[in-house]
Amino acid sequence: MKEVLVIHYSQSGQLTEIVNNIVSDLKTPETNLTFLNIEMEKPFPFPWNKKEFYGVFPETFLQIPEKTKPVPESILNKTYDLIVLGYSIWYLTPSLPTTSFLNTPDAKKLFANTPVITVIGCRNMWIMAQEKMKKKLLELQAQLVGNIVLADRHINHISVITIAQWMFSGKKERFLGVFPKPGVSQKDIDHSVKFSPIIKNHLIDNNYATLQDKLLEKEAVNIKPFLITVDKRANVIFSKWASFIISKGKKNDTKRQLYVKMFNYYLLFAIWVIAPIVFILFLLTYLPLYGKLKKEKEYYSSVALK
Repeated sequence: MKEVLVIHYSQSGQLTEIVNNIVSDLKTPETNLTFLNIEMEKPFPFPWNKKEFYGVFPETFLQIPEKTKPVPESILNKTYDLIVLGYSIWYLTPSLPTTSFLNTPDAKKLFANTPVITVIGCRNMWIMAQEKMKKKLLELQAQLVGNIVLADRHINHISVITIAQWMFSGKKERFLGVFPKPGVSQKDIDHSVKFSPIIKNHLIDNNYATLQDKLLEKEAVNIKPFLITVDKRANVIFSKWASFIISKGKKNDTKRQLYVKMFNYYLLFAIWVIAPIVFILFLLTYLPLYGKLKKEKEYYSSVALK
Protein backbone atom coordinates (compact mmCIF):
# COMPACT_ATOMS: atom_id res chain seq x y z
CA MET A 1 0.00 0.00 0.00
CA LYS A 2 1.44 3.35 -1.11
CA GLU A 3 0.80 6.33 1.16
CA VAL A 4 0.45 9.73 -0.52
CA LEU A 5 -0.06 13.02 1.34
CA VAL A 6 -1.65 15.89 -0.59
CA ILE A 7 -1.08 19.31 1.00
CA HIS A 8 -2.28 22.69 -0.20
CA TYR A 9 -3.79 26.04 0.74
CA SER A 10 -6.46 27.64 -1.44
CA GLN A 11 -8.70 30.64 -0.90
CA SER A 12 -10.69 30.61 -4.14
CA GLY A 13 -10.84 26.85 -4.70
CA GLN A 14 -8.89 27.01 -7.96
CA LEU A 15 -5.81 25.26 -6.56
CA THR A 16 -7.99 22.65 -4.86
CA GLU A 17 -9.49 21.70 -8.22
CA ILE A 18 -6.06 21.54 -9.85
CA VAL A 19 -4.53 19.38 -7.14
CA ASN A 20 -7.52 17.02 -7.08
CA ASN A 21 -7.22 16.50 -10.84
CA ILE A 22 -3.51 15.81 -10.65
CA VAL A 23 -3.93 13.07 -8.04
CA SER A 24 -7.13 11.63 -9.55
CA ASP A 25 -5.45 8.46 -10.86
CA LEU A 26 -3.92 7.77 -7.46
CA LYS A 27 -7.30 6.88 -5.99
CA THR A 28 -6.82 3.12 -6.23
CA PRO A 29 -6.98 0.15 -3.83
CA GLU A 30 -3.16 0.11 -3.88
CA THR A 31 -2.82 3.76 -2.86
CA ASN A 32 -4.06 5.59 0.21
CA LEU A 33 -4.55 9.32 -0.34
CA THR A 34 -4.51 11.64 2.66
CA PHE A 35 -5.50 15.29 2.23
CA LEU A 36 -4.24 18.14 4.40
CA ASN A 37 -5.54 21.67 3.95
CA ILE A 38 -3.25 24.25 5.50
CA GLU A 39 -5.22 26.37 7.97
CA MET A 40 -4.13 29.60 9.63
CA GLU A 41 -4.80 30.40 13.27
CA LYS A 42 -5.88 33.81 12.00
CA PRO A 43 -7.36 33.25 8.52
CA PHE A 44 -6.62 35.62 5.67
CA PRO A 45 -9.71 37.23 4.11
CA PHE A 46 -11.23 36.31 0.79
CA PRO A 47 -12.24 38.38 -0.98
CA TRP A 48 -9.47 40.73 0.10
CA ASN A 49 -9.67 44.41 0.88
CA LYS A 50 -6.81 46.54 -0.42
CA LYS A 51 -5.39 47.35 3.01
CA GLU A 52 -4.91 43.70 3.93
CA PHE A 53 -3.93 42.61 0.42
CA TYR A 54 -0.98 44.98 0.24
CA GLY A 55 -0.35 44.80 3.98
CA VAL A 56 0.82 41.17 3.83
CA PHE A 57 3.52 42.00 1.27
CA PRO A 58 6.55 42.43 3.60
CA GLU A 59 5.95 39.28 5.67
CA THR A 60 5.12 37.27 2.56
CA PHE A 61 8.17 38.28 0.57
CA LEU A 62 10.54 37.98 3.54
CA GLN A 63 8.93 34.62 4.39
CA ILE A 64 8.17 35.53 7.99
CA PRO A 65 5.83 32.78 9.20
CA GLU A 66 2.55 33.23 11.02
CA LYS A 67 0.81 30.61 13.15
CA THR A 68 -0.88 27.69 11.43
CA LYS A 69 -3.20 25.16 13.00
CA PRO A 70 -1.45 21.93 14.04
CA VAL A 71 -1.56 18.87 11.82
CA PRO A 72 -3.93 16.16 13.13
CA GLU A 73 -2.10 13.31 14.84
CA SER A 74 -3.70 10.82 12.44
CA ILE A 75 -1.81 12.51 9.59
CA LEU A 76 1.35 13.36 11.46
CA ASN A 77 2.05 9.86 12.72
CA LYS A 78 2.25 8.22 9.30
CA THR A 79 5.14 7.77 6.88
CA TYR A 80 4.48 8.78 3.28
CA ASP A 81 5.87 7.47 0.01
CA LEU A 82 5.10 10.76 -1.75
CA ILE A 83 3.95 14.27 -0.89
CA VAL A 84 2.10 16.43 -3.42
CA LEU A 85 2.41 20.06 -2.35
CA GLY A 86 0.16 22.58 -4.07
CA TYR A 87 0.82 26.27 -3.60
CA SER A 88 -0.01 29.65 -5.10
CA ILE A 89 2.22 32.70 -5.50
CA TRP A 90 1.95 35.83 -3.39
CA TYR A 91 4.35 38.64 -4.26
CA LEU A 92 6.78 36.42 -6.22
CA THR A 93 6.99 34.07 -3.23
CA PRO A 94 5.14 30.96 -2.07
CA SER A 95 1.95 32.11 -0.34
CA LEU A 96 2.36 33.12 3.30
CA PRO A 97 0.22 30.20 4.56
CA THR A 98 2.47 27.79 2.64
CA THR A 99 5.65 29.39 3.96
CA SER A 100 4.22 29.44 7.48
CA PHE A 101 3.35 25.74 7.36
CA LEU A 102 6.75 24.74 5.98
CA ASN A 103 8.40 26.44 8.95
CA THR A 104 6.60 24.27 11.52
CA PRO A 105 7.98 21.21 13.33
CA ASP A 106 5.06 19.27 11.82
CA ALA A 107 6.29 20.01 8.31
CA LYS A 108 9.83 19.05 9.24
CA LYS A 109 8.60 15.66 10.43
CA LEU A 110 6.36 15.04 7.41
CA PHE A 111 8.80 16.10 4.70
CA ALA A 112 12.05 14.55 5.95
CA ASN A 113 13.44 12.03 3.45
CA THR A 114 10.25 12.12 1.38
CA PRO A 115 9.85 12.64 -2.40
CA VAL A 116 7.84 15.80 -3.18
CA ILE A 117 5.98 17.00 -6.26
CA THR A 118 5.14 20.70 -6.26
CA VAL A 119 2.01 21.95 -8.03
CA ILE A 120 1.76 25.67 -8.70
CA GLY A 121 -1.38 27.59 -9.65
CA CYS A 122 -0.57 31.24 -10.38
CA ARG A 123 -0.91 34.33 -12.57
CA ASN A 124 2.36 34.14 -14.52
CA MET A 125 5.55 34.71 -12.51
CA TRP A 126 6.53 31.66 -10.45
CA ILE A 127 10.17 30.95 -11.28
CA MET A 128 11.91 32.65 -8.35
CA ALA A 129 9.17 31.48 -5.98
CA GLN A 130 9.97 27.91 -6.99
CA GLU A 131 13.67 28.57 -6.35
CA LYS A 132 12.72 29.63 -2.83
CA MET A 133 10.64 26.48 -2.52
CA LYS A 134 13.55 24.32 -3.68
CA LYS A 135 15.74 25.79 -0.94
CA LYS A 136 13.06 25.25 1.70
CA LEU A 137 12.54 21.63 0.69
CA LEU A 138 16.29 21.10 0.90
CA GLU A 139 16.23 22.51 4.44
CA LEU A 140 13.46 20.04 5.27
CA GLN A 141 15.60 17.22 3.83
CA ALA A 142 12.89 16.47 1.29
CA GLN A 143 13.58 15.39 -2.28
CA LEU A 144 11.94 17.46 -5.01
CA VAL A 145 11.13 15.03 -7.83
CA GLY A 146 8.57 16.90 -9.92
CA ASN A 147 7.04 20.29 -10.61
CA ILE A 148 3.82 21.15 -12.43
CA VAL A 149 2.78 24.72 -13.19
CA LEU A 150 -0.63 25.94 -14.30
CA ALA A 151 -0.63 29.66 -15.02
CA ASP A 152 -2.93 32.32 -16.41
CA ARG A 153 -2.18 32.36 -20.16
CA HIS A 154 -3.51 35.86 -20.86
CA ILE A 155 -1.13 38.71 -21.58
CA ASN A 156 0.38 40.37 -18.53
CA HIS A 157 -1.62 43.58 -18.43
CA ILE A 158 -4.93 41.82 -19.01
CA SER A 159 -4.29 39.35 -16.20
CA VAL A 160 -3.29 42.17 -13.83
CA ILE A 161 -6.76 43.68 -14.23
CA THR A 162 -8.70 40.41 -14.07
CA ILE A 163 -6.81 38.89 -11.13
CA ALA A 164 -7.17 42.11 -9.10
CA GLN A 165 -10.91 42.13 -9.75
CA TRP A 166 -11.10 38.48 -8.66
CA MET A 167 -9.13 39.02 -5.47
CA PHE A 168 -11.18 42.04 -4.43
CA SER A 169 -14.61 40.72 -5.45
CA GLY A 170 -14.19 37.01 -4.78
CA LYS A 171 -15.90 36.25 -8.10
CA LYS A 172 -14.14 34.39 -10.91
CA GLU A 173 -16.09 35.96 -13.74
CA ARG A 174 -15.62 38.12 -16.83
CA PHE A 175 -14.96 41.65 -15.57
CA LEU A 176 -17.40 44.11 -17.20
CA GLY A 177 -18.50 41.25 -19.45
CA VAL A 178 -15.56 42.10 -21.73
CA PHE A 179 -12.39 40.80 -20.10
CA PRO A 180 -11.59 37.06 -20.03
CA LYS A 181 -12.15 35.07 -16.86
CA PRO A 182 -9.25 35.47 -14.41
CA GLY A 183 -6.79 32.81 -13.38
CA VAL A 184 -5.98 29.44 -14.88
CA SER A 185 -8.38 28.54 -17.68
CA GLN A 186 -10.94 25.83 -17.00
CA LYS A 187 -9.57 23.96 -20.01
CA ASP A 188 -6.10 23.80 -18.46
CA ILE A 189 -7.55 22.79 -15.09
CA ASP A 190 -9.57 20.00 -16.69
CA HIS A 191 -6.61 18.80 -18.76
CA SER A 192 -4.33 18.65 -15.70
CA VAL A 193 -5.58 15.08 -15.18
CA LYS A 194 -3.04 14.12 -17.89
CA PHE A 195 -0.25 14.30 -15.31
CA SER A 196 -1.87 11.81 -12.97
CA PRO A 197 -1.04 8.54 -14.81
CA ILE A 198 2.61 9.60 -15.08
CA ILE A 199 2.82 10.22 -11.35
CA LYS A 200 1.05 6.94 -10.65
CA ASN A 201 3.54 4.93 -12.71
CA HIS A 202 6.56 6.43 -10.97
CA LEU A 203 4.93 5.99 -7.57
CA ILE A 204 4.31 2.29 -8.23
CA ASP A 205 7.87 1.79 -9.49
CA ASN A 206 9.23 3.83 -6.58
CA ASN A 207 11.57 5.53 -9.03
CA TYR A 208 11.33 9.26 -9.73
CA ALA A 209 14.57 9.74 -11.66
CA THR A 210 12.78 10.47 -14.95
CA LEU A 211 9.52 11.86 -13.55
CA GLN A 212 10.16 15.52 -14.38
CA ASP A 213 11.26 14.67 -17.91
CA LYS A 214 8.03 12.72 -18.44
CA LEU A 215 5.96 15.57 -16.99
CA LEU A 216 7.72 18.05 -19.28
CA GLU A 217 6.74 15.92 -22.27
CA LYS A 218 3.14 16.70 -21.27
CA GLU A 219 3.93 20.44 -20.94
CA ALA A 220 4.01 20.51 -17.15
CA VAL A 221 6.06 23.71 -17.34
CA ASN A 222 5.89 26.54 -19.87
CA ILE A 223 8.51 29.24 -19.43
CA LYS A 224 8.52 32.63 -21.15
CA PRO A 225 12.15 33.89 -21.16
CA PHE A 226 11.06 37.50 -20.66
CA LEU A 227 9.39 36.59 -17.36
CA ILE A 228 12.65 35.13 -16.06
CA THR A 229 14.24 38.55 -16.48
CA VAL A 230 11.31 40.40 -14.92
CA ASP A 231 11.03 37.95 -12.01
CA LYS A 232 14.71 38.28 -11.10
CA ARG A 233 14.74 42.08 -11.26
CA ALA A 234 11.46 42.40 -9.41
CA ASN A 235 12.78 40.19 -6.61
CA VAL A 236 15.71 42.55 -6.08
CA ILE A 237 13.38 45.56 -5.89
CA PHE A 238 10.80 43.77 -3.73
CA SER A 239 13.54 42.79 -1.29
CA LYS A 240 14.40 46.45 -0.70
CA TRP A 241 10.76 47.51 -0.39
CA ALA A 242 9.88 44.68 2.00
CA SER A 243 12.85 45.31 4.28
CA PHE A 244 12.14 49.04 4.29
CA ILE A 245 8.41 48.69 5.06
CA ILE A 246 8.85 46.11 7.80
CA SER A 247 11.38 48.36 9.52
CA LYS A 248 8.60 50.94 9.95
CA GLY A 249 6.54 48.86 12.36
CA LYS A 250 3.90 46.16 12.61
CA LYS A 251 1.05 45.60 10.17
CA ASN A 252 -1.43 48.10 11.57
CA ASP A 253 1.02 50.85 12.49
CA THR A 254 0.01 54.13 10.86
CA LYS A 255 3.54 54.93 9.73
CA ARG A 256 3.93 51.56 8.08
CA GLN A 257 0.57 51.90 6.31
CA LEU A 258 1.84 55.05 4.62
CA TYR A 259 4.77 53.18 3.09
CA VAL A 260 2.54 50.27 2.10
CA LYS A 261 0.46 52.75 0.09
CA MET A 262 3.64 54.06 -1.51
CA PHE A 263 4.54 50.50 -2.50
CA ASN A 264 1.06 50.07 -3.97
CA TYR A 265 1.57 53.11 -6.20
CA TYR A 266 5.06 51.96 -7.13
CA LEU A 267 3.73 48.54 -8.10
CA LEU A 268 1.16 50.05 -10.45
CA PHE A 269 3.84 52.30 -11.98
CA ALA A 270 6.17 49.32 -12.43
CA ILE A 271 3.49 47.22 -14.11
CA TRP A 272 2.16 49.87 -16.46
CA VAL A 273 5.30 51.92 -17.20
CA ILE A 274 8.53 50.11 -16.29
CA ALA A 275 7.57 46.60 -17.48
CA PRO A 276 6.85 47.67 -21.10
CA ILE A 277 10.24 49.42 -21.25
CA VAL A 278 11.97 46.33 -19.86
CA PHE A 279 10.20 44.24 -22.51
CA ILE A 280 11.52 46.45 -25.31
CA LEU A 281 15.06 46.17 -23.91
CA PHE A 282 14.60 42.41 -23.65
CA LEU A 283 13.65 42.18 -27.33
CA LEU A 284 16.71 44.24 -28.32
CA THR A 285 19.05 41.90 -26.45
CA TYR A 286 17.24 38.62 -27.15
CA LEU A 287 19.52 37.32 -29.93
CA PRO A 288 22.83 38.11 -28.17
CA LEU A 289 21.52 36.46 -24.98
CA TYR A 290 19.77 33.54 -26.66
CA GLY A 291 22.25 30.92 -25.44
CA LYS A 292 22.03 32.12 -21.86
CA LEU A 293 18.24 32.28 -21.95
CA LYS A 294 18.03 28.74 -23.34
CA LYS A 295 20.16 27.39 -20.48
CA GLU A 296 18.07 29.30 -17.93
CA LYS A 297 14.87 27.91 -19.41
CA GLU A 298 16.21 24.35 -19.14
CA TYR A 299 17.32 24.87 -15.55
CA TYR A 300 14.09 26.46 -14.31
CA SER A 301 12.09 23.68 -15.97
CA SER A 302 14.00 21.13 -13.91
CA VAL A 303 13.92 20.11 -10.25
CA ALA A 304 17.62 20.86 -9.79
CA LEU A 305 18.91 23.53 -7.42
CA LYS A 306 22.08 25.48 -8.14
